[in-house]
Amino acid sequence: MSLLSSAGDQEVMAEINITPFTDVLLVLLIIFMILAALVTPPGFQKNLPDKSDNSPVQQLKKNDNIQVLVSEKGTIFIDNRKTDTAHIYADMADVKRRRGNKHVSLTADVKAPYQAIITVLDAARLTGLDDVGFVTS
Repeated sequence: MSLLSSAGDQEVMAEINITPFTDVLLVLLIIFMILAALVTPPGFQKNLPDKSDNSPVQQLKKNDNIQVLVSEKGTIFIDNRKTDTAHIYADMADVKRRRGNKHVSLTADVKAPYQAIITVLDAARLTGLDDVGFVTS
């Protein structure tokens, strides 16, 4: 099938009409999006440990970690020693030097300022304590 130009001369237009191609691609995209939503497994189910379980293994794990607590007002405690955001970098380095490269368990109050939590995470990263986890209740 050849199309003639508007001038009336006998030249063939060699342009590709991409509108039908785009329509087909959009329909395929919608089909794949619907199929991906149907095939995706249900949400990640997480089983938290029971706080009433005081087995020796649980106690060993709890004592083996570096405990960091951030209170509602932004007060930071590292292994039950109070510190602040100005001294947290030195205190984290001191804890790493004393206890080694352990897991850091970060417990933060729901109303704790995010700046204090980010500062704790940054101090842990800069001192080389890369294994940091948030404790939930």
